[in-house]
Amino acid sequence: MTTNQKIVKVFLTARVKQLIAAVLSVTFGISMYVFMNSFMDGVNSFQTDMTFSAMSHIKIYNELTGEPRQIISSDKSDEIILVSNAKKIRYTEGIKNIDEIKNRLKDIDQITGIAAQLNENVFIRNGVSKISANLSGIETKEENKIFGTEGNIVQGNLYELDKRNDGVILGTGLAEIIGVDLNDNITIQTSNGVSKVFKVVGTIETGAAGIDRTRALVNIDVARQLLNKNKSYATELMIDVDEHKTANIIADNIQPLTQYKVEPWQEGNAQMDSGELIRNIIALATSLTILIVAGFGIYNIMTMTVNEKIKEIAILNAMGFSRKDIIEIFLLQSMFIGFLGGIIGLILGNIISKIIDNTPFKLGILDSLPMNYNPKDYVLAFLFGIIITFIAGYLPALRASKLDPVDTLRG
Repeated sequence: MTTNQKIVKVFLTARVKQLIAAVLSVTFGISMYVFMNSFMDGVNSFQTDMTFSAMSHIKIYNELTGEPRQIISSDKSDEIILVSNAKKIRYTEGIKNIDEIKNRLKDIDQITGIAAQLNENVFIRNGVSKISANLSGIETKEENKIFGTEGNIVQGNLYELDKRNDGVILGTGLAEIIGVDLNDNITIQTSNGVSKVFKVVGTIETGAAGIDRTRALVNIDVARQLLNKNKSYATELMIDVDEHKTANIIADNIQPLTQYKVEPWQEGNAQMDSGELIRNIIALATSLTILIVAGFGIYNIMTMTVNEKIKEIAILNAMGFSRKDIIEIFLLQSMFIGFLGGIIGLILGNIISKIIDNTPFKLGILDSLPMNYNPKDYVLAFLFGIIITFIAGYLPALRASKLDPVDTLRG
């Protein structure tokens, strides 16, 4: 142990209560930083999971675009041609070459899942009850890979849809509205008047009430048969990528591979990205404010230490200690406080987060407040704590190094 370090030890142990107060201020700041960021990360992750439980990162579909087509071409002639009530006419609907598009997408490494869907508005009857619903024909394995559909099944089994061609899974809200339960029969009627009797083989709850009140799932081949479509037909192609924030870049790469519209989630959900950014800013601002307040506490304590140790500092100067040595002595004190408070703060912050995480808190589909234990938050909390304590200790240390030993001893 060097001479400077021995002096630091003496200074620290001389005022144990001051030392404890300084350490606790850092501990509180860092623990709150860890907790706030863990909570905000948890909220953002929950919001993301909820959003992408019903929406893919990228969607391919048939979009009607462009200017109205002119039915009769006009050329230079003596005839005057008038066309009233010109309309856009879609000669094709949906996607008729799903398998071909899937094969083209296999070479894109960032894509982690592809699932075709056939969505159609239908009527569902249960005796005299009749309600409009959205029928989704799905590829069960691919759908589960992208949306985690199996985890949202309340009753029954998702893969029953593969075993029987009359199986249907209803949203919990929809099943409640029409008054059916597991193994009950319902009739699905398309807009073309085609009807078929289905057996309820399961219910699903996503947490989005609007979806759960209108959603009905069947196997995509059954939906094609019901709607009289070919086996490579779908209305939408859902794509998942390894990092959802890069979906817009990957969508640009996919667009040249197909004539259909390629839409990343950012195109219609910019508010989700903005909301996440605002929550992160709030968490960071709150946490840094707490750490800065803790820094002021350390600054005050170090300033008091300097005032109390003026004569000792003067004696050290008179003995030949340089300005650099004086700064080092007081910086070591503040850094020790920052390091010790940082370690305890990380542990306390983790404990608080786990207590909150395991405390029952019923809110919608949540059983407790969402928490996310991101190592980056712990590293940043510790670094911020060290930086702020360094600044809080350096300023009084600089002042102490400038004291004139002669004037101090005379005074």
